[in-house]
Amino acid sequence: MLNVKDLTTYFFTRNGIIKAVDGVSFDLQKGEVLGVVGESGSGKSITVKSLLGIIPIPPGKIIKGTAKFHKEELLTNDDSFLNTIRGKKISFIFQDPMTALNPYMKIIDQLVEPLLIHGLSNREVAVEEAKKLLEKVGIKDYKKRLNSYPHEFSGGMRQRVMIAMALITKPEILIADEPTTALDVTIQSGIISLLLELKNELDVSIIFITHDLGVIAEIADRVAVMYNGEIVETGTVVGIFENPNHPYTKGLLACRPRIESTFKVLPTVHDYIEDDENSLNYTFKERKNIDDHLNAIQDSFEPNKLNPTDIILSIEELSVYFDNKAGLFDKDIKKIKAVDKISFEVVRGSTFGLVGESGCGKTTTGRAILNLVKTTSGAIKYNNKIINNLSDTSFLPFRRQIQIVFQDPYSSLNPRQTIEEILIEPMQVHCLYDTYNDCRESAVSLLDEVGLESDILRRYPHEFSGGQRQRISIARSLSLEPDFIVLDEPVSAMDVSIQAQVLNLLKTLQKKRNLTYIFISHDLSVVKFMSDYVGIMHNGKIIEKGTKEDIFSNQKNEYTKKLMDAIPRDDINFIKTRIDKDTN
Repeated sequence: MLNVKDLTTYFFTRNGIIKAVDGVSFDLQKGEVLGVVGESGSGKSITVKSLLGIIPIPPGKIIKGTAKFHKEELLTNDDSFLNTIRGKKISFIFQDPMTALNPYMKIIDQLVEPLLIHGLSNREVAVEEAKKLLEKVGIKDYKKRLNSYPHEFSGGMRQRVMIAMALITKPEILIADEPTTALDVTIQSGIISLLLELKNELDVSIIFITHDLGVIAEIADRVAVMYNGEIVETGTVVGIFENPNHPYTKGLLACRPRIESTFKVLPTVHDYIEDDENSLNYTFKERKNIDDHLNAIQDSFEPNKLNPTDIILSIEELSVYFDNKAGLFDKDIKKIKAVDKISFEVVRGSTFGLVGESGCGKTTTGRAILNLVKTTSGAIKYNNKIINNLSDTSFLPFRRQIQIVFQDPYSSLNPRQTIEEILIEPMQVHCLYDTYNDCRESAVSLLDEVGLESDILRRYPHEFSGGQRQRISIARSLSLEPDFIVLDEPVSAMDVSIQAQVLNLLKTLQKKRNLTYIFISHDLSVVKFMSDYVGIMHNGKIIEKGTKEDIFSNQKNEYTKKLMDAIPRDDINFIKTRIDKDTN
């Protein structure tokens, strides 16, 4: 159906040539799911965008290669031909539906647009087809949502609308570009199940792009692993997981947290490879004695011992309600119970994992602790002092002791400030040092502590990758030498390899500085690796809490079991069973 040979796409920038895709070859069979996996910048998205002619030209340019779709060449044909292919025979699901959907158009208008543009039906027929697809992809009350706008849907529902839009023309190939990144595990599981169901029902082939091999295990038939613009390994999903050959593939498989894992420190990709600095083509070889190397890493880390009676933070019957008006002149004010009478304690030096789906109240809880939202009732005690609903002036001394790392470092770091200004500003506000030079020396020391060089001080946030920006956010949270840090989804949208590095960094800093964390996440695998104690939140309430051993070995609540079941499974027996089931 699709045959790609030697695809090469370069970007010609002021800083030189970027070899985004460098000699990529693969094929796609009818009814097959091809998983393309790799880190950000590996060339996954540029590969498929090159096929459809949607890379920016300039600076991008397809240097060479062929891409045959039913013997029709895609790379050398003009836009008039590609317009008959894009959105009709080959459809695209983009990573972020909020930016891919038009905020000014109603959902129904966006859904019928591909049918009308390609002349496949009139509007009346198109609307009926759109209704059927919205129902099929699981949009509740779809008849009432036809005239809604994208911002009125949740992230998972927007992604379902994108899937419906991509499938409305009954394409032969569906390209799904990171469609589950940063989604809750339950929503992610639902999206994967939906794609597989639609693949079988509509007999569509899928190219599924992701950085998470756990997701690949649940959906792909074959896998192509990309690194640095090249495909370094291909094979069946069983072959890749059972017997990976390339050290990069082995690293990707190892660095993902698993429920059954007992790692104290997560392996990273670089634990598996040794860069060959003398090679002009940037090749690498597998590290020798890898098992000894990994065992040495585990043996070198011993977490601090905890005293269960030493409580640093106590939450008692905490509630946070928000007013909700249906309209500007509506006098009927309804209460949204974001947090509803929750109680838990945090042991000094420990990590308390707060886990649940989007909208369950976990982020509101974290912000209430920092006095960023006002509480409705209950008490927050820090070192036995009630700190909720204090005035900004009264709370100021606690700002030094309690810090937060937000989910999105790009929006939480001031784009107009240099890294030096970002790190030094809190020190100056709290008069931490006598001179500016002392502040600067502290900033240099913080960067070194989080694994960054001091020469970045004069640079701005947009000049860094997501993982680097999060390291800068962590450094800023440490600038006031706090005792307690709220980590709000700090790794949710990261590649698994970068995620492993950041999680290891957080554990190292906790041991070195005796920090206490509240770790907020929707990913139970990550929470298990990071936490000593766990609380499960649902609809504003904590429905289950305890040590991580208790929570993960003996779930008492059905919702907790549901979250556990939604975690992507990548054990080889599960993969073989899934493949056999799909084959039959």
